Amino acid sequence: MKHDSFFTLSNVLYDSVFGCYREECFHELLVFERRRHERSRRSFLVMTLDFTRITDLKIRHEVVRAVMNTLSTNTRSTDIKGWYWGDKVLGVIMTEMQIIEKETLQGKILQCLQTGMRQEWLDMIGISFHQYPEDGRLSHMLDGPACLTFYSDMARQRQTIKIGHKVKRIIDIIGSIAAIVIFSTFFILVPIGIKLTSRGPVLYRQERMGQCAEKFSFLKFRSMYVNSDQDVHREFVQNFIAKQPTGKDNGGNPGKMVYKIVKDKRVTPFGHILRRTSLDELPQFINVLKGEMSLVGPRPPIPYEIEKYDSWHWRRVMEVKPGITGLWQVMGRSSTTFDDMVRLDLKYVTNWSLWLDIMILLKTPGAVISGKGAY
Repeated sequence: MKHDSFFTLSNVLYDSVFGCYREECFHELLVFERRRHERSRRSFLVMTLDFTRITDLKIRHEVVRAVMNTLSTNTRSTDIKGWYWGDKVLGVIMTEMQIIEKETLQGKILQCLQTGMRQEWLDMIGISFHQYPEDGRLSHMLDGPACLTFYSDMARQRQTIKIGHKVKRIIDIIGSIAAIVIFSTFFILVPIGIKLTSRGPVLYRQERMGQCAEKFSFLKFRSMYVNSDQDVHREFVQNFIAKQPTGKDNGGNPGKMVYKIVKDKRVTPFGHILRRTSLDELPQFINVLKGEMSLVGPRPPIPYEIEKYDSWHWRRVMEVKPGITGLWQVMGRSSTTFDDMVRLDLKYVTNWSLWLDIMILLKTPGAVISGKGAY
């Protein structure tokens, strides 16, 4: 009986016809390898072989067999082979690779495939190689297909809780419309205050990173003088992520690590009021209406922040849509370290539910009124 159960389980996890893992199992192993990198810092390589151009199923079956025979004799026993997408795209995870090895291995495998297969078949296979992290830096994957290759599980997770996310989107739309109506007076008074106290536009637009590192135009009421030096914030936030002391807190304690610059000279007098009361963030309800943000989620990072991200930090960008408020805002705001902020974001990702969103939304007004961590 036990033998039959083991055989059934093996059949579900492993494709004995082609000698590779089935899709579900392969993606679990890919996630495991990505998370192992977060601790070991050892890069790995993923090769994908796309057979979708071969429409004749009998020929495709023969080509896949030929590819697997070649790979079995030219890859290590520790390398993981499996279906990346259905029975159309094959994947190979090559563990613990050095950046220098990538080009050598890529050339070797392509040469072996050319030697062991008919050229017309090879011409119909889409072959790609992606290293994690690409060239030793995760930020290099932002605009490329490698990003989707290594985080394909995010899309799969969204499919499994599609109904919950649809309800979340409905709440976002209703909540943002309600907020715009409730705070409509401030949408009139704040622009007047900005225009009377400093020159420049009412709205401040900044490029931010949304879910899956998609860029969007982030909106705020302008709280700084026009043409302020952005390098000041770039250096500050990168030092903060790198755990370098970033000045003093509101109590004057030296070496305190805070996420925002304290007593920033680039901020106008009226801007300090806006920041202290969080009124500068009201235009973000427009971002929520457009679907670029959610009411609840991690804060959207600026592209130069991601340049300093460690691999485990990336999950806060990839797994959920950014939000106006979140666990960080209601539990720590700017008074936490960057790693603690990310841990709160990942706690939210792991434990996400509609009820958790509601609890965070209910706690947000108290966090705003207290002004803790707002500079």
